[in-house]
Amino acid sequence: MASVNPFDVSDSEEEAERRPNETVDTERSPSEGAPGPPPGNPFSPPADAEPPTLLLSSNRTSPSGEGMSVSAAATSTMAGGVEARVSVDVIAAQLLRDQYILTALEFHTELLEAGRELPRLRDYFSNPGNFERQSGTPPAKDQVLGPGGPLNRAGSISTLDSLDFARYSDDGNRESDERVAESEVASQERKNFKSSPEIQEPIRPLEKRALNFLVNEYLLKNEYKLSSITFSDENDDQDFELWDDVGLNIPKPPDLLQLYRNGGSTLSSPRDKVDVSVGVAFGDLPGNCIAREPQKKPDLSQQQQSEVVQELEYQLNLLNSEKQSLAEQIKKLQSEIQILKKSVSSPPPATLELCSSSSSSKPCSTNPPSVPSLDNGQYLDIRGVSEAGNDLVSTSTQNTSQSQQQTCNKATSQQRVQFDQPNRKLSPVFQQALLSFCRMCSESRLGAEVSRIADSEESVMLMLGRCLPHIVPNVLLAKREELIPLILCTACLHPEPKERDQLLHILFNLIKRPDDEQRQMILTGCVAFARHVGPTRVEAELLPQCWEQINHKYPERRLLVAEACGALAPYLPKEIRSSLVLSMLQQMLAEDKADMVREAVVKSLGIIMGYIDDSDKYAQGFELMLLSLGDPSERVVNAVHQVFIPAFAAWTTELGTLHTALIPSLLARIEKLLTQGEHGLDEHKLHVFLSALQSLIPPLFAVVLQNAPFTSRAKPHEDIPAIEVTRFPRPASPLQDMAIIIGNRELLSSLLLLYDHQLEHEGTTGWESLLWVVNQLLPQLIDIVGRINVTSSTCVHEFSRFFWRFCRTFGKIFTNTKVKPQFQEILRLSEENVDASAGNGILTKATVPIYATGVLTCYNQEEDRKLLVGFLEDVMTTLSLSHAPLDSLKASFVELGANPVYHELLLTVLWYGVVHTSALVRCTAARMFELLVKGVNETLVAQRVVPALITLSSDPEISVRIATIPAFGTIMETVTQKELLERVKMQLASFLEDPQYQDQHSLHMEIIRTFGRVGPNAEPRFRDDFVLPHLHKLALANNSQSVESKRIDIAIHLFEAYSALSCCFISEEVMVNHFLPGLRCLHADMEQLSPEHEVILGSMIKECEIKVENRGISDAQGSISIASSLVGEDAKTKFLSKMGQLTTSGAMLANVFQRKK
Repeated sequence: MASVNPFDVSDSEEEAERRPNETVDTERSPSEGAPGPPPGNPFSPPADAEPPTLLLSSNRTSPSGEGMSVSAAATSTMAGGVEARVSVDVIAAQLLRDQYILTALEFHTELLEAGRELPRLRDYFSNPGNFERQSGTPPAKDQVLGPGGPLNRAGSISTLDSLDFARYSDDGNRESDERVAESEVASQERKNFKSSPEIQEPIRPLEKRALNFLVNEYLLKNEYKLSSITFSDENDDQDFELWDDVGLNIPKPPDLLQLYRNGGSTLSSPRDKVDVSVGVAFGDLPGNCIAREPQKKPDLSQQQQSEVVQELEYQLNLLNSEKQSLAEQIKKLQSEIQILKKSVSSPPPATLELCSSSSSSKPCSTNPPSVPSLDNGQYLDIRGVSEAGNDLVSTSTQNTSQSQQQTCNKATSQQRVQFDQPNRKLSPVFQQALLSFCRMCSESRLGAEVSRIADSEESVMLMLGRCLPHIVPNVLLAKREELIPLILCTACLHPEPKERDQLLHILFNLIKRPDDEQRQMILTGCVAFARHVGPTRVEAELLPQCWEQINHKYPERRLLVAEACGALAPYLPKEIRSSLVLSMLQQMLAEDKADMVREAVVKSLGIIMGYIDDSDKYAQGFELMLLSLGDPSERVVNAVHQVFIPAFAAWTTELGTLHTALIPSLLARIEKLLTQGEHGLDEHKLHVFLSALQSLIPPLFAVVLQNAPFTSRAKPHEDIPAIEVTRFPRPASPLQDMAIIIGNRELLSSLLLLYDHQLEHEGTTGWESLLWVVNQLLPQLIDIVGRINVTSSTCVHEFSRFFWRFCRTFGKIFTNTKVKPQFQEILRLSEENVDASAGNGILTKATVPIYATGVLTCYNQEEDRKLLVGFLEDVMTTLSLSHAPLDSLKASFVELGANPVYHELLLTVLWYGVVHTSALVRCTAARMFELLVKGVNETLVAQRVVPALITLSSDPEISVRIATIPAFGTIMETVTQKELLERVKMQLASFLEDPQYQDQHSLHMEIIRTFGRVGPNAEPRFRDDFVLPHLHKLALANNSQSVESKRIDIAIHLFEAYSALSCCFISEEVMVNHFLPGLRCLHADMEQLSPEHEVILGSMIKECEIKVENRGISDAQGSISIASSLVGEDAKTKFLSKMGQLTTSGAMLANVFQRKK
């Protein structure tokens, strides 16, 4: 026998390769790039075996196109005695089979260099599946390695995006050429079953995101919603609603269940299916390879295979039982078909039968055999009754015997649909074949839905449940709210819980970022759904949808959840309302970052408080109130006052704890705040607690009215006069309107009449709620007022507003008889107590401004105004004569001066001080004008303020004259009338230039202080012509001051004034003539008196000198730049005029730029 030389390739081989393929490979898969035999192929030789002889199957042709098989060629060679030549494809197959991968790669490279690429090698090395990294233990010596066994795939390729998930698409339209993909899946599954989970490589990020998506999808589909929510929270960087968020540019794979079934049920023997790749097929193996395969020892892979076999046997049993069940159903359906055939003697192809189970002669009460229905709906199938005998799918839509009986009953009352039949003798089969040329599609999902028409409400609901999930994604986002009625009706009436859940999920995810109107539509639908289905289904079906979106990344979706919790509150079981929903809202209030979401949460919490009836939740409600009041967003706090506090107060009223627990708790927190804030009061917290108390005033007054001795006598009738519009303060929301709290405006009017009569004539005996207000609430509030800082305008304003609303709500009689006496008793304004320091201590507290602005201003009639004027005059006199601080009086003027209504009243009080006999009172009045000037209009300033100040400026007492200087300065700062300003300037000039004031150290200090305060804001002309020259004079005069204490006082005040004025724009002339000389004089004083100030003054002088120098340079540069710009403009004009004279000729355009010779 001649030996075979595998490397001797003749020209005949090349000719054979160039010859077209004459035979078809009968065993290779249609796919070229299919993987080779699996690693555990029993027909592969052992790794340590001797390379076998090239024996090839006679029933396989070379894929490169050789005309006859190699074995036949070998036979003929032995017969003829001629040396045989082996094809390169056979050599490549042998190398790949024996795992000589590097040799095969070198062989492939040489063939490429020779220009003779071999498809087998090209496809093998281009398929990354052949080089997957194998997980598990290394192969034993006697263990066979398939292609790709010892090689590791590159990490850049081995990612999830290299997998083709498209082959698993669930559209149900796989073509026949997908068999290759199925064999690939089988190959990969065998690899997976043989891999060891302990040594698997770490999961990659994209693989993790894809698996997370599939796991979340599995949890949702199988009703593990809470687990899904927790899983989503733990992976908050991933959007589980969008597969594209995973980051793989491939279609969404099938769900886990389908992957599991495919992975556990398609394992087959290597003899049946071979991994589709470029490799050696079974037919190419030598005939003795089976005989030479050693006996394998049991290992881990065999144990796993046994487990797989057990699992497959179990599934086989399940499938057998299902097969038997389906066989029984088929028998029943076939019997149904026989009944249909009997009931229609000569069926036309498109006859529509409403009662398919009865013939014209049989009554409708005849019950056919019960047929299990897939959708429990009955349809009018336009595909014809005869088609039902040929297609079992159409018969699956037949109803059960009960629904058929109902349909028959309908059919008896309706006339059966009849069609005119042609007088022809065509066979039914021919008719059906003829009609098949009508282009009707009933094979697809949509075609099946179109081809059958529902004839009952239930079947309509079933049809909508199937179709809506396919319709919604194809509707424009801006118009999807039009689908809300359809979705809701279907969700209400659909019999299947899973379908209802899917529809409600679609409803809450209908619009990506719903606007206000769209959210209102969805909420309206949710409320309608809740009214229709009842609390049990609301809890089971609607609440999970809210819970799923509580942490959605879009605030509009979280806003929808917050609003839905409030809207659904009346329709939920009370246990869920006070537990789950309350906890959901509490979580969103504490964690959500969007203001609008927290605002909606607060409103929904208010609604919950209106329906809650578990008294144990009071403490939780109180904490929620404090938490929401401390929110940094103003809109959230407004929602608390408008909705939450009124609702919470209504509940505490029913519990009887409004005045026994809620209000005392807030007062205790205010007192604790004052105790802790001796070194600095937290005004924000004080505002929070006090604003809550203010919002509780209307509910408290309602408690007083509803628990009064006369409540039972209150009867609403038409004769009762209407309530005055100004009787109550304007409510912040309808929930704080007294008529709404009481329940009826006529009833409120009747109660108010009895209330005033009771207070005026019968007293408060037995009236426990009012006695609590008078004897406990008011004294505690007045004590708190006396402890706040009078210089804090914010605190004074907050308490003033509180007492104003309190007195207006409880009425004028209550204010005059209960509130004012308690304040007056504490303040003690009698003349004999002027010198008693103990009695005047309260006059320096915030009690004075709060009583004046919060109590005495509640009612604006003549007697009330007189009382206010008298009180302020008494306070001014008392404080002045007792040399007490004027902070309380100043706070009163500031608070009242903010309202123009009280300007005339305050001027009246000040005029009383101007003409007072005591210089101390006149001095106080002069200082109060400074506070009043800023808010008063210029007419009043000219008519009332300036004349009073001029009068005081000529007062015999020098202290009174000095006290007018700050007021004059404020006028210069705020007034724009030139005549008025000239009068003030003349008066100030008289203070500075009159010889009698030359030695008035206090006057000079007051003027310098005033100039430093008003100079930056005054009119520039006044500052340049009056303020700075006189400061220069004062600084120059201070250099010759002999008394060192006076000199240092003046110098420090001058330093502060110059520091403030240095920020103003000062002309160069004034800078050189007055500002710099004044600074140098001050610098000379500070060199001797205060070295630290001297350094600062030195730097200020340098800066001013640099400014003066820079202005000179910039002026010079400005003149040069102006001249150059004029020259440039002239040149530009000439150039453009020259260009305008040109035509479009390029030669003429070039002449413009030629140099003159």
